Amino acid sequence: MNSDPVLATVARRALEFVADGMVVGLGTGRAATTFVEALGERVQQGLLRVTGVPTSKVTAEVAQRYGIALVGLGDIEVIDVTIDGADEVDPQLNLIKGYGGALVPEKIVAAASRLEIILVGAEKLVPVLGRRGKLPVEVIPFAAPFCARQLAKLGCRPQVRLNLGQPFVSDSGNHILDCAIEPLADPHRLERDIRAIPGVVGTGLFLDMADCVLVGEGSGVRELRRE
Repeated sequence: MNSDPVLATVARRALEFVADGMVVGLGTGRAATTFVEALGERVQQGLLRVTGVPTSKVTAEVAQRYGIALVGLGDIEVIDVTIDGADEVDPQLNLIKGYGGALVPEKIVAAASRLEIILVGAEKLVPVLGRRGKLPVEVIPFAAPFCARQLAKLGCRPQVRLNLGQPFVSDSGNHILDCAIEPLADPHRLERDIRAIPGVVGTGLFLDMADCVLVGEGSGVRELRRE
């Protein structure tokens, strides 16, 4: 289990949204991994039977260690609940995600879910999206230079994400451009403008998708609901 006591507390609270027999979307990142470990312990104890839909190879490996049965989107019609983390959360529960590199599968799984639950520490709450200054954009490798030029025209300042000196490659085989941004006055418009660029696969803007955000604060959890 993750040694971060705040994430561990939030992960245990998230288990309250999971019932026996559910199909559960499994996010990527520290918070999501902490939840998968907590869920896995319940599965190992025989307290829950669930089927997981992982959003990354890393998450799948964690789930398999705990004996959580896994399926792909082609094997199910709908996901009952997805538990994931976020890098920024605004007062309307809009998100920026993707610092962990799994933004496109995470968005697809979120869209396929009846309920999207986000786990964060209080430091991830921001008054306006973009406060932390980075927006990941996933692009087809062939199109990366073109996409970078078009993103720059939108006022973003893209840099190719690197891993050991080489372009980071997502599980889908794409590259990620980390865009330096200012706080966003109109994130919906920026999402439309970026998605209109040929070669862009997806952005880290998760708008109108989160149903509930569980915020770890000290030893407690605050629950935020989207109206």
